[in-house]
Order: sequence, then structure tokens, then C-alpha cells
Amino acid sequence: MSASASAAALARGGRPRRRPPLRDRVLGSWAWFTLPAITLVAVFFAIPQILNFPFAFSTWTSYSSTITLSGTRNFESLASQGYLQQGITVTVVYALIAMTVQNVVSLTLAYALRESTRLNGFFRTLFFLPVLLSPLSAGFIWRGLLAPDGPVNQAIGVVIPGFSWAWLGEISTALPAVAFIDAWKWIGLTTLVYIAGINAVPQELIEAAVLDGANAWKRFWRVTFPLLAPAFTFNVVVTLVGAFSAYDIIAATTGGGPGDATRSLNILLRMQWGQGNFGTGSALGLTVTLLVIVVTIPLVAWLRRREVRA
Repeated sequence: MSASASAAALARGGRPRRRPPLRDRVLGSWAWFTLPAITLVAVFFAIPQILNFPFAFSTWTSYSSTITLSGTRNFESLASQGYLQQGITVTVVYALIAMTVQNVVSLTLAYALRESTRLNGFFRTLFFLPVLLSPLSAGFIWRGLLAPDGPVNQAIGVVIPGFSWAWLGEISTALPAVAFIDAWKWIGLTTLVYIAGINAVPQELIEAAVLDGANAWKRFWRVTFPLLAPAFTFNVVVTLVGAFSAYDIIAATTGGGPGDATRSLNILLRMQWGQGNFGTGSALGLTVTLLVIVVTIPLVAWLRRREVRA
């Protein structure tokens, strides 16, 4: 504190305020708590994306030892073959289905399991178990369950004798089925987030709604759901971004088939790299990144405004 500031403080009859020691200011800063997350994002996402950027605009294949800049030729080549449009469409539809199913089912389960009882604790654990599986394991499990002679068709056959359907082999059901598997894999995690959000709603607001004669549906829709805005924002964004990056479950179930029905951008990326077309593979990787940025930034901004209104 300067001498003039100290004199002014004394003139007002107060004692000069001393700044806390530098060590306390540094260790007490909230920014230090974000350092591990920032480091992980930088090392595993930001830096690889920056390094990949020039390769997306380069001619780089396993058939030549030279890498030359080619402008947008990689994107033009992918678009002329129909890969780019098909990959973006499949990825977006897959993400929307997975995000919708996951959040609707998770919110329903969270409201049913919101009370901390022994029975609810058992079911919370049960629904969380798929989260502990690797995506590849989940894909292989459901590949067997959804096989034409698998347990799912056998169960339906009890009601509809002779029923048989290749859920992962038919164009009309392959993509929804794979998206459902993605939702099933992560439902336990989003359910816990919703349970925490529901239990954070002030109980006096629920009691006031009961006194006003609101039934269970109105209490949920008019009181609980608006106050779930932060949890809703988190779950929607995380599930959507995760589905945009889909690869493991699709690779384990359909491999991108039948035809190109489940050929997402990351499946196409793997195919391009497997064929030695590293430049077009890098272009597809950049496309996934741009898709995530273009969709999630406006979505987060809109959901944040909704939180303020709620």
C-alpha cells in the first residue's frame, strides 16, 4: 500500500489495510484448481489438434515419402466421393439419438431413484455398472444380444412366434441400435448427475407446491425441472460431444455397415488411415473437431441463458 493510501485510511479513522502475503495470494487462487484439467486438455487435445491442422491440408500418403501442401484438396476429394456428407450425416444422427435416449431415460431413472434408500442404492449401482465397461466390451456384448438368434429376438419370439430380425444388419435399424448401445453404456453416469441436481432443489419449494395443490407432474415440470438447468446443460453437452466422437461401439458392432449406414466420421478416419491416406484422414479428424465446436458453443450459450431464466 502506498504512503498516500495509508494516510487517507488513517484520516478516515481506520487502520491501513494490508495485502495478504504473496504465498497466500498464490496458493489461495482458484486458478490452481483448474491447472490439472487445463494440462490434460492441452496435452491430449489442443496440442495434437494444432499439430494435425497442417496435415489436413497436405498430400500425405504411405505411397510417397514427401508431404506437400495441397490446400482444400483432401476435403474436395472426400466430398466428391460422398464420404464427407455421409460421415457428417451419420455422426449427427447418431449423436442426436444417443443424446436424446440417454437424457430422457436418465432423467426418468433419477426421479424414480432420487431418495437415498437401500433399494434405490442397489439400483443406482446396477445402472452404473455399464459405465465401468469399456466401449468395445459393451459393443461385443450387444452384438451377441442383438444377433438374429440372440436373446433379444428370442425374448420377442415368446410374444411373436418365429420373430427374427438382424438389428445390426438391416439399414433401417443399425444406426438407432448402435446409438441405443451408446446411450445404455453411459446412462448410469448421467443418472447420478440428475439425482444430485434433483436432491439440490430446496425442499421448501416442493412443500409450497404441494400446499398450492400441485400434483406430482406439475411439481416436477414447474419446480424441479427448471432448477435442473445446470445438470441438464452438463449432461446434454457431454453426451452430445461424446457421441460425436463415436468409434469403439460402432467398430465392435457393425464396423460401419451395413453398407455405409453406420459409417461415422471416426470410422471413415480409421478407414482412410488403414488405406495409407493420412492426409484425408487428418482432414476427417479436423472435421470432427470443427463439428464439435460449431455445435457445442452455440448450444452451451443457449443452455446457459436458459439457466439464468430458470
